[in-house]
Amino acid sequence: MGSIESPSRVAIVTGAAQGIGRSIALRLAEDGLNVAINDIPSKTKQIEEVVAEIKAKTNAKVVAAPADVTNEEAVQAMIASVVEQLGGLDVMVANAGVMSYGPLLMVPSEEWDRVININLRGVMLCYKYAAKQMVEQGRGGRIIGASSMVGRHGVAYTSAYAASKFAIRGLTQSSELTKHNITVNVYAPGAIRTNIVSIEDAKAQGLNSSAMSKLPMAEPEVIASLVSYIAKPEAFFITGQTISANGGAHFD
Repeated sequence: MGSIESPSRVAIVTGAAQGIGRSIALRLAEDGLNVAINDIPSKTKQIEEVVAEIKAKTNAKVVAAPADVTNEEAVQAMIASVVEQLGGLDVMVANAGVMSYGPLLMVPSEEWDRVININLRGVMLCYKYAAKQMVEQGRGGRIIGASSMVGRHGVAYTSAYAASKFAIRGLTQSSELTKHNITVNVYAPGAIRTNIVSIEDAKAQGLNSSAMSKLPMAEPEVIASLVSYIAKPEAFFITGQTISANGGAHFD
């Protein structure tokens, strides 16, 4: 598991058309990995913009990999396409997710299902089929999911989101992949300045405005730096962990 890093390592980053995913993809490319940029097909133009940005800034091979991560066949096809184009899969960053605010008494069942489907089912499918590919290759790998500070302690008005992020931690801790030299870890950010975190939307749904205004915030690059390390071969002794970067908003 501590083998010398090969310049041909390959990463897929889901939800990478913007925000944290985009920053992670750029950082991994800067680290020397070849990268596939995933997001939903309706964001193909944004995906291509990220591909162009990475090509302009790095020497990495980078490809677009549009797919809906909630669709099992689409995830399988995406991974197969990336493997064909880039030669394998060494790092899966299951970053794609959506936020949802609202009191539990008012949350429509359809909204609950949408959030769980994207945030949990999508991560599970990425874990499952990335792991299958990595086991078949026989060279180990890194599987990394996206939880949240809210996945460590629940917050009012975020029931569906919090439930999905708690569940990702359980999924990660239940991994049986260590024997294949595959680590599985989760990053759990605090408030990061992206389009998924809107303080205005949160306040509109009733979250305490005073508490929200005091919430420490950081740029997506903070999370990209964290993922950069746990994706490295030298991080082989870290697995099953949920690692938070939240500015001290929550302590373990």
